[in-house]
Amino acid sequence: MGAYLLRRLLLIVPTLFGIMLINFVLTQFVPGGPIEQVIAQIEGQGDVFEGFSGNGGSGAELETVNEDYIGARGLPPEFIEQLEKEFGFDKPPVERFLTMLGNYLRFDFGESYFRSISVVDLVLEKMPVSISLGLWSTLIAYIVSIPLGIRKAVKDGSSFDTWTSGFIIVAYAIPGFLFAILLLVLFAGGSYWQIFPLRGLTSDNWHELSLLGKIGDYFWHITLPVVASTISSFATLTLLTKNSFLDEIKKQYVITAKAKGLSESRVLYGHVFRNAMLIVIAGFPAAFLSVFFGASIIIETIFSLDGLGRLGFEAAVARDYPVVFGTLYVFGLIGLLIGIISDLTYVLVDPRIDFESRKV
Repeated sequence: MGAYLLRRLLLIVPTLFGIMLINFVLTQFVPGGPIEQVIAQIEGQGDVFEGFSGNGGSGAELETVNEDYIGARGLPPEFIEQLEKEFGFDKPPVERFLTMLGNYLRFDFGESYFRSISVVDLVLEKMPVSISLGLWSTLIAYIVSIPLGIRKAVKDGSSFDTWTSGFIIVAYAIPGFLFAILLLVLFAGGSYWQIFPLRGLTSDNWHELSLLGKIGDYFWHITLPVVASTISSFATLTLLTKNSFLDEIKKQYVITAKAKGLSESRVLYGHVFRNAMLIVIAGFPAAFLSVFFGASIIIETIFSLDGLGRLGFEAAVARDYPVVFGTLYVFGLIGLLIGIISDLTYVLVDPRIDFESRKV
């Protein structure tokens, strides 16, 4: 197992290199880079930084530029060259890419172009929101889906299986953003009941509350976002668990165990569970990452949660490349590490699995 883990850890390096290289090359062909964004605002062609208002403010360089050049027309070449030097675009792309990789190996992601804060501090500031959303959604999905899937497998073909399957299919068919809006309309004061807050993870007076009050306020705010982000993964995981258990229940070793007089629960949880859960465990990284990196963008935007998904979206729109590549590097690294953790979980559930015989 040690040799396999070493190979997987070493494989992270070329994988991250490929991810960063492809995205860096793509950004070279995307129109409207950070310099064009600054020039557009100076010339009054659009407030491209409006999405950042109230989130730390713009950087000192941008404030100076606005004071000196606001409303200007026909910017001099010297000023453009100064901007390119400040943003590092006076160097060839290959040199910029290699410098970026060297800095990233030391976890030095630089500073945001348009905010007076380093990328590391910015990511650490936003990460608790996304982690909360991803962990709670994944945890609830597994806690509910696995027992429900096992029950559906045992009661396959019954009225319970039919009705729950209908509910699951309907839940899966509803887009996450549409379900989030529906929750806001119904329970956040849209048109009916105002049971839950409309935005944020905490109230304005959160620091004045007691410990129990803070915990209650946190769960009060996170309920709707977690429900909205869990609905699709809940449906997928339930059907995956059911089908996995059905495949195992029909195998010969289950029939043999029952013939020996073992109880149904002993057969189900003592023999079937270990084999059937392998495919469910294999889906854990995808389930967590889909909530943490994918659904978080929509959910955080709808519920006004200041997390990594929203940060990455705003940075991409404003061409804030240090934030874009910094979050991409962190996301890619976390995804690769979670894949390795998933393999370790395989061995924990079923020690018969041997990864040493694998080449990669």
